[in-house]
Amino acid sequence: MALQDLTPQLRTRLGRMERAVGIFVGLAAALLLSGFFYYLYHTAVRKGWFLKKVPYYVYVQNASGLKPGDPVKLMGFEVGEITEVTPMPPTEWFVVNQYNVFVRFLIKEPNYGYIWTDSRVKISAGDFLGKRVLEVIKGQTGAVTVREKNGVITGILNENMSDTYDPLTKKTKGVWLKDVQESPTATEKLDQIVKSVESALPPLTNQLATLLGNGALAASNLNALTLSARPVATHLAEITAQLREFNGSLGRWVFSSNFNQQLELAASNANSTMASVDTNLLALAERLALSLDHLAEITSNLNAQVQANTNMLGSISAAVSHADELIQGLKRHWLLRSAFKTKTTNAPPARPKLTLPPGHPRT
Repeated sequence: MALQDLTPQLRTRLGRMERAVGIFVGLAAALLLSGFFYYLYHTAVRKGWFLKKVPYYVYVQNASGLKPGDPVKLMGFEVGEITEVTPMPPTEWFVVNQYNVFVRFLIKEPNYGYIWTDSRVKISAGDFLGKRVLEVIKGQTGAVTVREKNGVITGILNENMSDTYDPLTKKTKGVWLKDVQESPTATEKLDQIVKSVESALPPLTNQLATLLGNGALAASNLNALTLSARPVATHLAEITAQLREFNGSLGRWVFSSNFNQQLELAASNANSTMASVDTNLLALAERLALSLDHLAEITSNLNAQVQANTNMLGSISAAVSHADELIQGLKRHWLLRSAFKTKTTNAPPARPKLTLPPGHPRT
């Protein structure tokens, strides 16, 4: 049906519907474009497209595991990316210094502030598939490689690391970091390990063969020793069987029957000796009791005499005092004085007493 055949009311409704669909399509296109630009903006912010970048470069021996677009790390963070990996010509300077590959990378702001003249570049294995990672170690005591003023880069260090700073342009080669520590890839390390194992296998197999031969010889010697030890084991079994029997016990086996008879005789003699000793001790105890009884009678008689004669102790005391007086008199007698003379000592002699005549002034 042609549009001219429609009524004016249908034409009006159809025009309104067409405008609504056009507005919807326009809004959808605007939303799609805004989402696309939003994604581009956040991608640019995430990848640092709006940040300032400073080029650096190094020379390495082997470019395996490195390619443009790989991230560059600093203190564990991704701070840039590799932009160029180019082999060097075989000229004398590159060959002598083993500068086989030129690797250029960009460092985003503000991370280039950590890179000084004493910074090092470390290329280490990234995984077991041969990939390697370029990492920059921050400087500590060197000079800065980038100068800024009011947020604008005024110059970067000359590639010879002199005290001059060149302006940063699109043709600038970058700052040369000379200190590079390069490690082989994981596959190269595994290859070296396999080669070392292969070189060590022949001596190891020889030693293993020698060890097995020694083990077989030791087993044969052990078998011979076991065969020779069988009679000893048989004898030990017979001895233990005899020890379990009463007549074959250890005491009867070590000591003869004569020894047992002598031992019984000695025991009987000891019993008789002990019986005689008991008899003698009993008789001695009876005699000792009799002696004690006699001593008790003597002391009782002495006590009775002392109680009966009360003057006995006085007479004894008078006799002792008279005897002492007799001895003192004999000491003073001129005939017996020398018999009681005392021995001289080292003491000084006593001074004689001076007697003054009567009438002396000191009297």
